[in-house]
Amino acid sequence: MRALTALSLAALLALGTTATDVLGGARDGTDTIGHRAAPQATRAADLYFALSDMDAQAANLLLIGADPDYTALRRQTLDTYEQRRAQADDDLQQAAQAAADDPAGQRAVQLVLGRLGSYEALVARAQLLEEQAKSPAGQPSSAALETYRQATDLLRQQLLPAADQVTVANEATVDHVYQQQRDALGSGWWWLLVVGLLALAALLGLQRALAVRYHRVVNPALAAVTLLTGAVLVTGLALVGRADDHLVTAKSNAYDSVIALSRARAIAYDMNADESRYLIDPTRATVYEQVFLEQTQAIARIEGTTLAGYNDRLAAAADRHRADHAVVPFGGYLGSELRNITFAGEQDAAERVLDTFQQYQLTDRKIRDLRTAGKLKEAVTLNTGLSKGQSNYDFEQLGTAIGDTIAINARAMDTAIAATDDDLDGGTAALAAGVLAVALGLTALGVRPRLREYR
Repeated sequence: MRALTALSLAALLALGTTATDVLGGARDGTDTIGHRAAPQATRAADLYFALSDMDAQAANLLLIGADPDYTALRRQTLDTYEQRRAQADDDLQQAAQAAADDPAGQRAVQLVLGRLGSYEALVARAQLLEEQAKSPAGQPSSAALETYRQATDLLRQQLLPAADQVTVANEATVDHVYQQQRDALGSGWWWLLVVGLLALAALLGLQRALAVRYHRVVNPALAAVTLLTGAVLVTGLALVGRADDHLVTAKSNAYDSVIALSRARAIAYDMNADESRYLIDPTRATVYEQVFLEQTQAIARIEGTTLAGYNDRLAAAADRHRADHAVVPFGGYLGSELRNITFAGEQDAAERVLDTFQQYQLTDRKIRDLRTAGKLKEAVTLNTGLSKGQSNYDFEQLGTAIGDTIAINARAMDTAIAATDDDLDGGTAALAAGVLAVALGLTALGVRPRLREYR
């Protein structure tokens, strides 16, 4: 009787330990993904976006020059530049705090911190030289243009790669923890089932022994423990299943879309800056045009196309997709998102991203045609204009559509993470400890009267 009792108690303790390990691991994994690595990755992508738009506004300032027709636009461009600079500073502060335990992340953040001041000084000098030269639209002074080249080279060769390094490092952490946690939850579910069944078997064996030896049909205390153990097992298995479902929702369904769209938005702002660089710097125009194509391909990849043929190829692919949303005949970040539609409203939001991206590309083609035709001021107006049909209006619509789609996925990710937090919070742990203590106590209480009969 003592041996059977000890076996039952050990089985209950094993069940409690297994449940604690499996569910505690799920809680820790969710915390790493949902509260640390994933927010850090998206914050780093946001830093990339802020830096890119700073440079786009700096390019626009040189592009519009001292032309009185763009006085209001110049003030607005300066305001946007200052907003993005403040946003970049805030992102850097948060990234520095988040990278406290990550040496590689710290180095990347320190690089951006150390070089950002130099970049801002170069932009300020380029603006001053341009104001002194009073250049017409689209024709910055050689001194201002050379200074801006130094600024944009610093941004593209050092600042943006460093910001991207932080994103990549945290993405790798998310992917590693996610796969590790899925494996742990899968094996943990089976371990919990096996240990729970062994605990139930031990308790039933103990009750049978009591019934045979002492002619007791039911031992109330042990019967209660058995029912309690069964309930704990079912609840534990359900919690493991829910944790796995929430993890898939948070990472595969939501986070993957958030990071893809965040990267698309960041690259789009750099792409928009290249459109302006193309107009202000004829010497590097071919280079900027090629980079624009590469960034376009990163968002919606069409294999084997040139910039001149891209719009027609994208239109054909988009028509195929609209005829059947399950068909996504292009790659890139937008292609990844359209293959990962999960939540209510996400399909329509992602379709708006595709629509606005196409419109932006069509307007960009018009800008390049105007420049080729020697109509520089018309190209500048189309590039910097905020009215419907002009490039910056189209780009604002694209940015809004991307932001709306990110928001849908971010809310879903936050909801899934919060659900796991609620399922596996301190109250759940305390309740589990209390249930285990009650089960152990009832087991001892149920057997004690029978053992006393041997005295």
